[in-house]
Amino acid sequence: MSRRTSAGIVCAGIAAVALAGCTSTAPAQNTGGAAAGGPISVKATDTACEVGATEAPAGHITFSVNNAGSKVTEFYLYGVGDRIMGEVENIGPGITRQLIVEVPDGGSYVTACKPGMVGDGIRAPFTVTGSTQRSTDANAKLAEATAGYKRYVTSQIETLVVKTQEFVTAVKAGKVDEAKALFPVSRTYWERIEPVAESFGDIDPKVDGRDDGEPGVPFTGYHRIEKDLWLDGLKPDTNQMADNLLADMKDLQSRVATVEITPVQLANGAKELLDEVATGKITGEEDRYSHTDLWDFKANVEGSQAAVAALRPVLDEKNKDLGPQLDQRFAAVEKLLEGYRAGDGFKPYTALTDDDKKKMTEAVDALAEPISQVAGVVSA
Repeated sequence: MSRRTSAGIVCAGIAAVALAGCTSTAPAQNTGGAAAGGPISVKATDTACEVGATEAPAGHITFSVNNAGSKVTEFYLYGVGDRIMGEVENIGPGITRQLIVEVPDGGSYVTACKPGMVGDGIRAPFTVTGSTQRSTDANAKLAEATAGYKRYVTSQIETLVVKTQEFVTAVKAGKVDEAKALFPVSRTYWERIEPVAESFGDIDPKVDGRDDGEPGVPFTGYHRIEKDLWLDGLKPDTNQMADNLLADMKDLQSRVATVEITPVQLANGAKELLDEVATGKITGEEDRYSHTDLWDFKANVEGSQAAVAALRPVLDEKNKDLGPQLDQRFAAVEKLLEGYRAGDGFKPYTALTDDDKKKMTEAVDALAEPISQVAGVVSA
């Protein structure tokens, strides 16, 4: 979701020992100009996804995605088993956004544009040639950043499983009021690490899908149970929905135990969490029955802040002005959110005025601008 200047990648500006680790061993040939040092252009329309190169050398790869269509779109690079290597979402008509992805291993990958942000997308094969040392192998600060964030994610998922169990137990016991109170608490831990969860493409739709989601995708997970609790009443299959939710969280926990997170993924994730706020929570469409959106809003901001904090030593070394700017703008968003506290939680989203929502939009947008610079700084 961010930017970089080179796809062929020689990491100028860091020590000579790290240079060896940042230079791809891939051959120089490349179709579409990726090897020439610029971003790979992607022209996305409502019916096509024209990627300017079919291959690139291993290392940091940058895509510049222009939406020339009429629908909001997304762009993805997938690995084996539809593992999301990188994504950029919510690209409006006429907008160009960049995606930086660290791909150290050569092999077969897939690009995809998703007009309307639905379905499997318009896909095409993409080859990464050669191999390169991982940035975390060449830079001790990057290694510690990813290791520290992995510890954070692990701790969040451990609590997520516990809180989901509590929520599921209340649902299955028919304790509606207790389940309603536990719903936003459980979701807090999910929302903090959602980019990691989303990287496993099959888990997120099951856990966090909406009832007006993609055609043919069953409506399950949090929001199905939310609808039962707040709108329709508990149904014969609600208990099964609850059991499935807990099983999916345990599945996520087992997968994250072995997942590798790159520094660029960490930086992109910080931006993705703010996009979650700006495009979903701010409209009130996500928790549309419980109106607990501000809990999710807070969790997304906290998750973004945790990602930035992990990368902070690298940011301070490479761009001493960016960190303090991020501190200031995170503080502004936090202060605004604290104004909507109610007890241990938050006011229902329906209590906010249009002016309240406008202020939040402005604060999040102000934070998103410096956040969008993080991936470029980290990968430079």
